[in-house]
Amino acid sequence: MAVPTQFAYRTLKGIGVIEAAPVYDSLRGFERPDGNLRCCVYSPCGRYFAWASPERVTVVDASIGHVITTLPAQNVYELGFSPLGTFIITWQRPSKDDNGDAVKNLKVWRVVEGGPDLGEDEHNIVGRFVQKSQTGWNLQYTYDEQYCARVVTNEVQFYQSGDLATVWNKLRVEGVTEFAVSPGENHSIAVFIPERKGQPAAVKVFNVPNFEAPVSQKNFFKGDKVQLKWNDQGTSLIVLAQTEVDKSGKSYYGETTLYLLSANGGFDSRIDLDKDGPIHDVTWSPNSKEFGVVYGYMPAKTTIFNTKANATHDFALGPRNTILFSPHGNFVLVAGFGNLAGQMDIYDMENDYQKICTIEASNASVCEWSPDGKHILTATTSPRLRVDNGVRIWHVGGGLMYNEELQELYHVTWRPQSPKSHPLENPLHPMPTPHASALAYLGTVKTPSKPAGAYRPPGARGTLTPLAFKREDEGGAAYVSNGSLSLGLGVNGFGKPRKREIPGAAAMAEDNQATTGAAPAEGDEYLSKAAAKNKKKREARKAKDAADKATGLAPTADGVSSVTAINPSRSPERRVPKGHERNRSRGQLDARPRSQQGKKEQRQPERQPQRPPLPTSAANGTSAKAPQEAPELSVTSPGGGGTPQDKKTRALLKKLRAIDDLKMRRAGGEKLEGTQIKKMDTEDEIRRELEGLGWND
Repeated sequence: MAVPTQFAYRTLKGIGVIEAAPVYDSLRGFERPDGNLRCCVYSPCGRYFAWASPERVTVVDASIGHVITTLPAQNVYELGFSPLGTFIITWQRPSKDDNGDAVKNLKVWRVVEGGPDLGEDEHNIVGRFVQKSQTGWNLQYTYDEQYCARVVTNEVQFYQSGDLATVWNKLRVEGVTEFAVSPGENHSIAVFIPERKGQPAAVKVFNVPNFEAPVSQKNFFKGDKVQLKWNDQGTSLIVLAQTEVDKSGKSYYGETTLYLLSANGGFDSRIDLDKDGPIHDVTWSPNSKEFGVVYGYMPAKTTIFNTKANATHDFALGPRNTILFSPHGNFVLVAGFGNLAGQMDIYDMENDYQKICTIEASNASVCEWSPDGKHILTATTSPRLRVDNGVRIWHVGGGLMYNEELQELYHVTWRPQSPKSHPLENPLHPMPTPHASALAYLGTVKTPSKPAGAYRPPGARGTLTPLAFKREDEGGAAYVSNGSLSLGLGVNGFGKPRKREIPGAAAMAEDNQATTGAAPAEGDEYLSKAAAKNKKKREARKAKDAADKATGLAPTADGVSSVTAINPSRSPERRVPKGHERNRSRGQLDARPRSQQGKKEQRQPERQPQRPPLPTSAANGTSAKAPQEAPELSVTSPGGGGTPQDKKTRALLKKLRAIDDLKMRRAGGEKLEGTQIKKMDTEDEIRRELEGLGWND
């Protein structure tokens, strides 16, 4: 008879251990602890279950629930076991003693006492270390617990598991930040060195204890941090490299690349992915001969690769970001959690990847296969979501087997068991009977009478959906990033740059460049709207200057331009181009009071240039039909100077206008600065200078 499966959970009020299929009941002999329990964990071998309370750490037999030992470790925040369950590791927050020295907060204990003659507090402590960071706090053991390792500055230290007081061997690697010990029979270790001073990042694989030279190595750029994933046999390593910032501008979340290395150095390669976008998940199959990758912009693509990085199967596109193989490797789960809908697709790998079912597990934050390969556990946990917390167990055929709602669920996990304890059989026949809790839950779920689709405005209802608004897996256009993070610059319909259109006006052809007179220069499509507008203005100004120069309207060196009177009937002031007019406040003398300067200006006849007499046929003795010569007019350009007296008068008048403005501000109740008050005191002096120059109000 197969060993029954088991799972444990931790909530705000305590810890529970549940016997799973087919009984779905609490473990007999286990007394549920209450209070502030910070963590709980199973040993990798499945023999022990431990949890930490503020006063101690308790270890129980996972099969019957009886207490095996308690450790006098207070305020433990992390727990871990060695692979065979011989040692238990505890981590406490860093602190200092009375002398100001760091307390050794990482401790390794024996689960079973070493002897009765040892002290009560020291009877099973194997080693102590100072471990400041909670990330990567635990020791890494070889599969047989012969050695364990931890990383320190520029080296990885190896210890014999029974003697942690003496360093057995050292792997010296400059700049090492992460490492991973292989789980297989061959003792191997992979280390990661990030980019440094222009040098590429590197992953090196060494055989323990031969640390003279790596047996396999891969150098690459774009690697700020990595995930090192060994297969179960320890023969191949997947390196998922990631950068904090994507310099190409394609993603807010950095850039990801995937590499594959063999432990013996016979193969290393970058895994080429045929869809742009991030890598969401990568997982080894239990057979260690293949792995799955979920990658690309949504809808993502899921592909199975072999150990030579060759694609063997592609799944249908969909909103997915998780892939999990069953413990026996005969099923694979492809799901979308997080901000996705929570759909799980189950495929039979032994039956040509035939799809078995799709399970709706909305709001799930935990998803794990059961050790028997027949059930899937999903849970909604805090603080990811503080409502609807609970545990659900699904059958691989798609049915809900168990449901339990819990208040503030923090952690849930299956008890580890070897696949050999659960013989491989057909899990689809016969289908098991659901637990009463599942039937009660299904009775409360309301089935929607009509499938809810995406909202469509009234004007678009009853029409076909444009391809631009369809997902790629629904026949829409594939998403392609053009390297810009700003909205509206994509090529998949949503971000396509749109032309400015005026309602009711005729549409302009895309290649019509009549308004600018020239085709757009290379790279104009990447200019911002303001930059493109300014560039058009500059080009138009250049074209106008060239046209004026060709017709004789260009200004000469002395600032005087010649104007050809094409229409003699027009007044001389209207023959002056508008581009040569200047505001009164910029350079022209305006002697009017400030209160009248905003009014429309009346032209002064005496200041207008006199119109010269037009030549007549009698005066020049020519026929009336002969073309008349245009009179030569001289117009003073705005850049032209005037006498020094006029310049000084304009400057003094400008100061008077500023003083009038300060008076108005002070009258309005505004508090002026000292320099502004001093400026107002100079009004009389300025007026005397103007009278000396012959100017009167």
